[in-house]
Amino acid sequence: MSGYLTTHVLDTARGCPASGLKIALYRVSGNSHSKIAETVTNDDGRTDSPILPAADFKTGTYELVFFAGDYLRASGQAGDDPLFLDEVPIRFGMSDAVAHYHVPLLLSPYGYSTYRGS
Repeated sequence: MSGYLTTHVLDTARGCPASGLKIALYRVSGNSHSKIAETVTNDDGRTDSPILPAADFKTGTYELVFFAGDYLRASGQAGDDPLFLDEVPIRFGMSDAVAHYHVPLLLSPYGYSTYRGS
């Protein structure tokens, strides 16, 4: 059995899932970033499959980049340019080779939070 990574995005300002939000996943090594996945959230604010499935899972340091600005503009929540939040990067480590890691984003136009979910 191997680990895997999932994510989802909730729009806390509107009280609903953030549908149609683009997300990129990078593997980080020192100052080097390698993009390994890109996807868009579905109507439930989740990805249709793990953003890093078990077959591709490796322990290490990763970064999810949430393209919040595009979503906020499309949902009519964007303020004046430049936006307060545009691309939201979350860097995290995964050290357990068989664990399910879940990294959600709670998003509003002027703030966000994350945590290790289940």
